[in-house]
Amino acid sequence: MSTDAAEIPAYRYTAELANQIEERWQRYWEDHGTYHAPNPVGALKGDVPNDKLFVQDMFPYPSGAGLHVGHPLGFIGTDVFARYHRMNGRNVLHTMGFDAFGLPAEQYAVQTGQHPRKTTEANINTYLRQIRRLGLGHDERRRISTIDPGYYKWTQWIFLQIFNSWYDADAKRARPIAELISQFESGERPVEDGRKWSELSFADQQRILGEFRLAYLSEAPVNWCPGLGTVLANEEVTADGRSERGNFPVFRKNLRQWMMRITAYSDRLIDDLDRLDWPDKVKAMQRNWIGRSHGARVRFAVGDENIEVFTTRPDTLFGATYMVLAPEHELVDQIATPDRVADIAAYRRAASLKSELDRQENKEKTGVFTGAYATNPVNGKEIPVYIADYVLMGYGTGAIMAVPGQDQRDWDFAKKFDLPIIRTVQPPEGFEGDAYTGDGPAVNSGFLDGMAIDDAKKTIIGWLEENGHGHGTVQFKLRDWLFSRQRYWGEPFPVVYDEAGTAIPLPESMLPIELPDVDDYSPRTFDPEDADTEPSPPLSRATEWTTVELDLGDGVKTYRRDTNTMPNWAGSCWYQLRYVDPAETERFVNPENEKYWLGPRTAEHGPTDPGGVDLYIGGVEHAVLHLLYSRFWQKVLFDLGHLTGDEPYRRLFNQGYIQAYAFVDARGSYVPATEVIEDGGKYFYNGEEVSREYGKMGKSLKNVVTPDEMCENYGADTFRFYEMSMGPMDVSRPWATKDVVGAQRFLQRLWRNLVDETDGSLRVVDEEPSVEALRLLHKTIAGVHDDYANLRYNTAGAKLIELNNFVTKHYSGGTPRALAEPLVLMLAPQAPHVAEELWTRLGNGDSLAHGPFPKADQQYLVEDTVEYPIQVNGKVRSRVVVSAAASQDEIKAAALAEEKIAELVAGGEPRKVIVVPGRLVNVVL
Repeated sequence: MSTDAAEIPAYRYTAELANQIEERWQRYWEDHGTYHAPNPVGALKGDVPNDKLFVQDMFPYPSGAGLHVGHPLGFIGTDVFARYHRMNGRNVLHTMGFDAFGLPAEQYAVQTGQHPRKTTEANINTYLRQIRRLGLGHDERRRISTIDPGYYKWTQWIFLQIFNSWYDADAKRARPIAELISQFESGERPVEDGRKWSELSFADQQRILGEFRLAYLSEAPVNWCPGLGTVLANEEVTADGRSERGNFPVFRKNLRQWMMRITAYSDRLIDDLDRLDWPDKVKAMQRNWIGRSHGARVRFAVGDENIEVFTTRPDTLFGATYMVLAPEHELVDQIATPDRVADIAAYRRAASLKSELDRQENKEKTGVFTGAYATNPVNGKEIPVYIADYVLMGYGTGAIMAVPGQDQRDWDFAKKFDLPIIRTVQPPEGFEGDAYTGDGPAVNSGFLDGMAIDDAKKTIIGWLEENGHGHGTVQFKLRDWLFSRQRYWGEPFPVVYDEAGTAIPLPESMLPIELPDVDDYSPRTFDPEDADTEPSPPLSRATEWTTVELDLGDGVKTYRRDTNTMPNWAGSCWYQLRYVDPAETERFVNPENEKYWLGPRTAEHGPTDPGGVDLYIGGVEHAVLHLLYSRFWQKVLFDLGHLTGDEPYRRLFNQGYIQAYAFVDARGSYVPATEVIEDGGKYFYNGEEVSREYGKMGKSLKNVVTPDEMCENYGADTFRFYEMSMGPMDVSRPWATKDVVGAQRFLQRLWRNLVDETDGSLRVVDEEPSVEALRLLHKTIAGVHDDYANLRYNTAGAKLIELNNFVTKHYSGGTPRALAEPLVLMLAPQAPHVAEELWTRLGNGDSLAHGPFPKADQQYLVEDTVEYPIQVNGKVRSRVVVSAAASQDEIKAAALAEEKIAELVAGGEPRKVIVVPGRLVNVVL
């Protein structure tokens, strides 16, 4: 069939017509504030129904590469959900902002000298242009960006709230630091060295408070890369201990860094997962990351010192034949004998070149004897103390008691260094492995012998506590959050340092502390092999900014600003709160608005409802860190009385990914996927055969398809409908441009059923649909309601296609209005532009964005008849159709009267006739 322009009817739903319709309706929505969600109070105040819905996408980073078709999957999914509920009368808050601080813009600034803000804002504009074309129903008034001073003013304010608070373990909540100071001043909480609080210097007071503050300065081990002049995240370090960018050596060293005491919330972060409507796999990932373990802390004497270890298996103490300290452990220098110092120094340097991952996974065990011996408290035996890189300072106490009989890593180390191995749990008969980690009775364990593991644990913990050698405790894998970055493009810390180096929080009136301009955005680099160098961040060059004279209540003094910046996690920890109140200038969020949008709703969700965003959609790659950090900030702000809910995200949904095929030629080079031709199950590019791969979409793979292309060639509604119909939202699926035409043809058929393609007139009639049509219509309405509410957009789309096909087949002369209007309304969440256009052409004056969404008529959902299979002695022999309203006696009579069954019964009486309503009849002869 020819597709010459002259032969295409003037009013056919083509990409060109779709683009015109879409642009027109996007302007209408913008001009009329169609998606504005009113707040109870403030600048965005309006009439608010009690029935609200807050839907949120995970914060996108505005990359310079723009969007490919995989990115909008979640955005369209949240939009469909929001549109459906808005059409059902709910007050829906749906918007999008930008997580705009980050390393890519800073790296580009280093290469070009262009300010990161200029790059980032250009990327945001590209992003906004792309998502606007998709017709997403965002409240534009609520857009935010983490790089705006009006936003990061409140990020800095939240940092100060955390800095000025401490965790009361007895009350199990954060409290203002002023309350802790009052305890010290009154003597209710004594100072450790016995002095009065008033006798301490200001610096000493602050040092003590720093041991309690939820944001504090600490000498923290970091990945220092002199060749790049910056500290690297673990993810930026290769397995062989080199920088992913530049391949420079990376060293582990201690630097004075800001830390967040997230570990204080470990129990709450685990326990409160039970109150959240999140995927089980995400909850499991968070529990594993926090890593709560029950065990004991045990002290091993080494001369005048004690080495404390945490173990989950105190029942194996009798099998501890040596100890291991992390190379960085503070006691190494104190207990090492002089003849071992040189070897220890060399080993420490070698260990500093390895990443934590490499240290944990390296099968080849290495270590150095310190020359010291510790005393095993349960039997008084002297055991050697080693340092080894498979023990990390960040886990437990940075020291272990090694029980090679019950731990494979310890077994391997003991074999390497010819150390004793004592089993403390009896393996089953025939066991021939190395370390045994299963159940069994205690052996070689003195007074524990014969006990099961759980009983042995309880007994030994009691013995340790009674004899002063340790105590039962709970340990976590979770470590405090390293919060400093030696970079320019991030939030400045709202603190200054006095002459003694004490951190002084700035008053709220001085916020925001804005980034100064600098001439060079790159950190100072050093000899790649010189581990003894110190970071010199870009902000250190802004000398007029770093040194400042301020009056902080005790006269004008000279202070020094922090030249580190916050990590890019900071801005995304709380953005749902700012979406609620982006125009508020006096507070980070108005309490009444926060309560309305994010507060607990026990009447709807039950007595343990934690509050939070009603639906949060994003990728599972953020399952741990982003969500954990956000939960921590929320809980601190809740404890301090700033929020009504103690969790940020009530319900979480992880969308799948759109992946794509890539093609590789004989040289191993990628070729443009759009130019590859399939022939007989093989693939060819320029006549030469290429191989096909499946995975990510990316520029380097030459398989990127952009939403701009799809909108241009098919229209945004076709693109939206195709992405939603590809499969379940939580499942990854392959992209196939050739399949988009199927979604386009559906919309063309639906358009054709309502609009004459030649003259644009309405093809809708006022005749009453058949009973068959009404049954299918109301079955579709009920099914689509359920599908939209449960994010089953692909099956909702399939139901709409089925209904439209029925209309096409049975109403070629014109579509009954009673079918046309609900069909258009049900389509609207997925294809809003064409639905708005058709709704208007149907004679409706207002936008359908706020409904009405059709409701199913129950009378058409009840089937007139039911078919019953009839079993005789357990085997189906026949079937009978009866009225859906038939009684059990009537169903029995109809079954026995059926010809085949009557023959089998042969005039006699069956022993039993059982009717399973709606399912079957069972006759027992």
